[in-house]
Amino acid sequence: MQKNRLRMLWIATAELAVIVLIPWGTHFVLKALNYRFDQDLVVHAEPVIAMTHAMVIDGTGADPQQDMTLVIRDGRIAALGPSSHVPIPAGATVIDARGKTLLPGFVMVHEHLFYPTGAQAFKSFPILFARLYLAGGETTIRTAGSMSPDGDLSIRDDIAAGRRIGPDIDVTSPYIDGGTNAAPMVGDWATKRVTSFKAYTHVTRAELKAAIDAAHAKGLKITGHLCSVTYAEAAGLGIDNLEHGFAVATDFVADKTPDICPNASVQAESIAALDPQSEPVRTLFRTLIDRNVALTSTGTVLESLVDARPRPPQAALDLLSDGLQRTYRDLLNATVASYWGKVQGPAFAANMRLEKAFADAGGTLLAGTDPTGNGGVVPGFSGKREIELLVEEGFSVSQAIKIATLNGARFLGRDREVGSLEIGKRADIVVIDGDAAADITAIEHMPLVFKAGIGIDTAKVFAAAKGKIGL
Repeated sequence: MQKNRLRMLWIATAELAVIVLIPWGTHFVLKALNYRFDQDLVVHAEPVIAMTHAMVIDGTGADPQQDMTLVIRDGRIAALGPSSHVPIPAGATVIDARGKTLLPGFVMVHEHLFYPTGAQAFKSFPILFARLYLAGGETTIRTAGSMSPDGDLSIRDDIAAGRRIGPDIDVTSPYIDGGTNAAPMVGDWATKRVTSFKAYTHVTRAELKAAIDAAHAKGLKITGHLCSVTYAEAAGLGIDNLEHGFAVATDFVADKTPDICPNASVQAESIAALDPQSEPVRTLFRTLIDRNVALTSTGTVLESLVDARPRPPQAALDLLSDGLQRTYRDLLNATVASYWGKVQGPAFAANMRLEKAFADAGGTLLAGTDPTGNGGVVPGFSGKREIELLVEEGFSVSQAIKIATLNGARFLGRDREVGSLEIGKRADIVVIDGDAAADITAIEHMPLVFKAGIGIDTAKVFAAAKGKIGL
């Protein structure tokens, strides 16, 4: 019973499901002045803003650039270059950014608007989580699962209309799992303006193929947290994206039964034993790369399951209600005390090596955080931690930022608008106190986040949210 409960905790690392695409608001600056609810969180809404003498990591993978000036005009990046060459427009609001680092707004593709409130129990917090994601630097997210699709769609539309602050949100359809009549389900949710789909752990190959074909017929993409279907099988069927890096792959489980999800501990042990340079692993890499299958790194939720890894900062836990803090500690203790929990450490380390080797081989790596599992992943803090973990995997700071920004924007088809700091793009900008290139932990000091040129005071967001998750 305990093993099954913990297995479901892990399976919850993918959850229940939903995804959407929305039009980009090119006049967000004007709309922001009409916020009904969140005006007190906005500290910059001027039409022209110049941030001077900053370090810039632009999201393209290029080296950091020193002493740069970035000009925002009407919600877009109007100028970006060396401070000695970029004139300050007359009447601009000037922000002295000496000692600060500017990053693109993060584009994370495995987020949720719900949170675990017990073993196999979840509650949605769409308004609160939208604010927290934005305050954590995430200006675009894809929900890779929903407990309340109507709520997710509603907050998405409120944000798009300028009635509330938050990231642009792609809302997924409900999960496509075993027993799903996949093709009609895809068609039905496509009419409800969702533009992505997600397959889940017990889907069969036939069901997955039907879902993939139905989604692709409408020009839409599908991802998966798989178990019953292997990564190689899913790639052969045409899937676009796979979640949790290699952590949930069942390709290396000995004597795996087709269309059946194997024992969770056995699966984790099979990952822990892998050598990224072995021929079976390299063959899987080639299969995924040749078929343009992107992988989503979700190091935050995987780390939360490992006993010896850092826990969320106290400021993150302070966002939880007192009762939910106790629930988190109970779930954490149950996880690390189990055999399944004990094999997560070696599997986590192996997955980090596999993700880096996959990217080095030419694979597309995306980023997400997944606030499920035992509750150790808290919106507003998790996006920063995910980037730190990518650096720990061996990526340079510029590479890690690109994975968490431009790679996600390209996958979502958003890269003409967001994902990098380039002239003409939407002014989605994260302001860091400190030199993030020299020390990636500086990313934890993020006083300002701009979305379409609207600056949000992150400290106000966190202060207003203290103790609210779980109420």
